Amino acid sequence: MEEENNLIIPSEKKKKKSKKNKKRKRIEVKMEIVPQHPEKIAPLVGYFPSGYDPQKIYTSEDDEPPRVRVFTNKQRSSRLELVVSPKGSKVNFVGTSHSGEATASQACTYALGVLDKETQSLKIVPIACNKIFRLEPRVGGLDVCKNEPSKESKEEELLTVEEKAGKIRDLTNLYGTKKVITKAKKNDILHRKEDPSTQKDLQKKTEKLVINKEALESAGTYTARNIPPHDSTATTPEKAYPLDKIIFQGEWDSLLDVLDYVQSEEQLASNAYPSFVCNRAHKLMEIEDEVEKKTLACIYSYITHLIKFKDKKSLDYSASAKSHRIPDILYKKFLRMFHDQFDHGRIEPSLEKKDLLISYVLVLTLIADGFKTDPSDIAKDLRMTSMSLRQYYLNLGCKLARVDKLLQVTLPLPLVFPKAKFERRKR
Repeated sequence: MEEENNLIIPSEKKKKKSKKNKKRKRIEVKMEIVPQHPEKIAPLVGYFPSGYDPQKIYTSEDDEPPRVRVFTNKQRSSRLELVVSPKGSKVNFVGTSHSGEATASQACTYALGVLDKETQSLKIVPIACNKIFRLEPRVGGLDVCKNEPSKESKEEELLTVEEKAGKIRDLTNLYGTKKVITKAKKNDILHRKEDPSTQKDLQKKTEKLVINKEALESAGTYTARNIPPHDSTATTPEKAYPLDKIIFQGEWDSLLDVLDYVQSEEQLASNAYPSFVCNRAHKLMEIEDEVEKKTLACIYSYITHLIKFKDKKSLDYSASAKSHRIPDILYKKFLRMFHDQFDHGRIEPSLEKKDLLISYVLVLTLIADGFKTDPSDIAKDLRMTSMSLRQYYLNLGCKLARVDKLLQVTLPLPLVFPKAKFERRKR
């Protein structure tokens, strides 16, 4: 091995010496960088991967060089097409800036340098769209086949948006990482829509309902209070304001964000969740029953979405409400219930709609606290005072009392609502 090395090293030295002995001519040139003109196309650079070389074929002056044409898109000026047509041949060499390898991301920009030894000048010009055109051979008359859609593309066009989303979902579940699968599931929950089958069942049930005339006569008192669905003859607080009439069956899966945070032992951000929820999130870890834990966590999440919806529809809403994402199934429901659908020019909802939303929030806080609650933190979240919420609680049939200098709200049974007051106009 040592002898072989001794033989090789001198030969390498000789090669290096021979390279050094070559004299290189130095030329002093004036360099000019030509900027790209908005009304002129910059130079195009194309190469032939098929091996076609126009310089070797057309060597004499009598031979005509190939015809070079450049086409631009009228709507998108950045889309270029370079066509090289040799004389007497049916084959054209075509390269585009919007298909093939030209569409790949460009890590650097390109420029073309032209050296003129006679004038001793070097001009550097940027290349059009910073693309190198790959000139592929195409036989004349067969270009139409390329524009025709393949069988796969025709099948894809026949697929609906839901079927395409289902295919993507299946591929993600098969080949995606745990992080990607979890993110896809959360995205599906956010964009979940109402099930049409349940809507048909709901229509059938509503058709069979018997109209209660006495309830219609007292409808004015009900709309004035703006309270959620209730049963005034209930014997238990849970039946007085049924939870299944407030949170529908298809909405529970969209309300698992608080539970996910608690199970991952992450602390709820005060700017993302109301203080009512942040001050009570620790209770979820103390509950052993999984059904009860999930129910309470979903109530916390529903309260959060209601408050953020109220802030979104206010003129002075906070930045946290702007970045908050309400699931589609809930957002559409909130728009129907708490916003004026026929008044599109109005930013804020009417006072009646606001009162109804606040009543829903207060009922859910009562359910979360076991129908005995302190209104101080929820008043802060609603940007109100405890005393300003007094009338809302009374309209819900609640009782307010001072316990150890703190205001406490309870729900006595049976529900007793205050009578509507009618003020006489002064003549």
